[in-house]
Amino acid sequence: MSASDDPRRVHFQSPEYLVERLDAIADLFDKDRTDVLVEAMREYIEDTADSETFQELVAAKYYDDQLDFETVKQLVGAETAQRLRLLKSDLADEPLDIAAPDDVDIYDAEATTVVTDDVDDR
Repeated sequence: MSASDDPRRVHFQSPEYLVERLDAIADLFDKDRTDVLVEAMREYIEDTADSETFQELVAAKYYDDQLDFETVKQLVGAETAQRLRLLKSDLADEPLDIAAPDDVDIYDAEATTVVTDDVDDR
């Protein structure tokens, strides 16, 4: 078990009816309230992280330097975070100043000119 997997005590307030429903579900499955809460949080986080809207929000905040790379990695996973890091690096690069070549005929032949009438004969 890694350090990040170590249990952490969390205290929060919830409407009483939600706690009562949670306890009823935990009893039904013969589980502890904490186990049901942890499972619910895990599923919510996975569903949220897979959301296109969420990933777009994370990317936008990362590109605007509102999130650091480690936070992005926690939010969307290492692979997606690395892809965002590479894209951010590309966006930060100056565009190449490449002029069109003067001495190369890109059409490899004479260009064809099309003449159109200004009058519509329809």
